[in-house]
Amino acid sequence: MSDADLGRALPLPTPSSELQARLAVRRSAPAQALAAPGPTPAEMAQILRLGARSPDHGKLFPWRFVVLGPESRAALAGALRPLSVRQADPGKAEKVLAKLTAAPVSVLVVSTPVEGHKVPVWEQQLSAGAVCMNLEHAADAFGYSASWITDWYSYDPQALELLGVEPGEQVAGFIHMGTLAEGPLERPRPDLAAKAVYRS
Repeated sequence: MSDADLGRALPLPTPSSELQARLAVRRSAPAQALAAPGPTPAEMAQILRLGARSPDHGKLFPWRFVVLGPESRAALAGALRPLSVRQADPGKAEKVLAKLTAAPVSVLVVSTPVEGHKVPVWEQQLSAGAVCMNLEHAADAFGYSASWITDWYSYDPQALELLGVEPGEQVAGFIHMGTLAEGPLERPRPDLAAKAVYRS
């Protein structure tokens, strides 16, 4: 976006049966099942651009992206492996590292809230979560499946150092992107009658 774009009128929403149909079957992919092909560098630039068009009260952009290819994630998994033995279930902790290495490309979304701003930190963190969801939708728009996960290394202090997450920042999620050999299985969905209240 250039400065010339600021203030211009954007198009109003129009009904889209295609978008409704895609949202109706939206499903996160099993991270370990994601394989090549994945987004090209040019596609990834567009996916990030679309993902960044997320609600952001205060225009703070309180998040950042780290795009991880196969080599960087393999190195990261290797560095995290010694830390897995300290987890409550070391076997499981090591096993989930496979999620880091399966997909062709991953985006680490880091929540970077601005402390002391009039916009509460919670709202800034919600913006980072909205970015994660938008990245999944953007990947889908380019024909790829995606998986939004965190796992133990998103919270372990030493792991956060390896990830380059600074004090005051948090991992909003890893968005793994690639191609599935077959569609994922449907999962339970909420009973909206128990979750929604309509008031006139």
